[in-house]
Amino acid sequence: MALAGSNTTSTALTQPGEDEVLPGGKPPSKFATIGQTLKPFGWQGLLLVAVLGVLYASVLKLLVYQWYSDADYSHGFLVPLLSAYLIWQRRDKLRQVPRHPSWWGMVIVGFSLGLLFLGSLGAELSLARLSILGTLCGLIVYFTGSAMLRAVAFPMAFLLFAIPIPVVIYNEIVFPLQFIASKFATRVLELLNLFPIMREGNVLILPHMRLEVVEACSGIRSLMSLLALAAGYGYLVEKSTPVRWFLVLAMVPLAIVSNGMRIMITAVMANYMGPQAAEGFMHEFSGWVIFVVATIMFLTMHSLITLVRKKLGWLPSDRQPAISQVGP
Repeated sequence: MALAGSNTTSTALTQPGEDEVLPGGKPPSKFATIGQTLKPFGWQGLLLVAVLGVLYASVLKLLVYQWYSDADYSHGFLVPLLSAYLIWQRRDKLRQVPRHPSWWGMVIVGFSLGLLFLGSLGAELSLARLSILGTLCGLIVYFTGSAMLRAVAFPMAFLLFAIPIPVVIYNEIVFPLQFIASKFATRVLELLNLFPIMREGNVLILPHMRLEVVEACSGIRSLMSLLALAAGYGYLVEKSTPVRWFLVLAMVPLAIVSNGMRIMITAVMANYMGPQAAEGFMHEFSGWVIFVVATIMFLTMHSLITLVRKKLGWLPSDRQPAISQVGP
């Protein structure tokens, strides 16, 4: 250390850093870096993670298979990747979080394993799948403390979008969505007066055919995907927590309206082009188009909200991205 205003310099005797290379030495390998990262957890921690991996192997296998086979949850492959990206994006801030490992983490892990046991007994996959998230949270508290869990609360909660809705709740959501979509399409077509149309429940009666709004057309698929998009987008680009919640909630009517437009367009195409327009490639393609339209409507809505907040002076001029924070 040198006094202010003096020309004296000194050299501190320090140990070389992890990224420094001594003369004639070799740079650390990637495997050494990974080893240094895992070293603080000890072999007991690695053994614990391995045992939990074996316990959840069958649950994870069925979960991934449902992502692959059920189009309603095909977005499940992207959810863990985005959650990991959110954590990686804030890695510098997370290093500053004080670490106080707590045995309460083992309590959370034990409770989660209890859910796994109950889910296995009753063949209830939802409990077993939720226990995976609970176990991850428990391990975070056990190895690093509750402060770290609070810091990664949103990325962990975001993983819920990868877990399929329980069948009981799913059935309660799908039928109202079918009814709303068919009712919306009928009302719009009546206003346009393109051709006679009637509705019986979730069945549209066209001049030459009947068009049923089945579960696949209820909009649950686009609703879940769009909600995940709204939550991730709001967390990344919006700093205000109330606005984040508003964006997620506003996506629900946007998704419903966009699916109603899809049913309406399908009915018009089926009436003029034949039944083939309501199935196959045209049907799937219309789903992608409506998803893009809903996304554009969502981004436009957020731009308008930002503009209004700026005009009213509610938007700080030095607003920073939400990802720069440590907390959720």
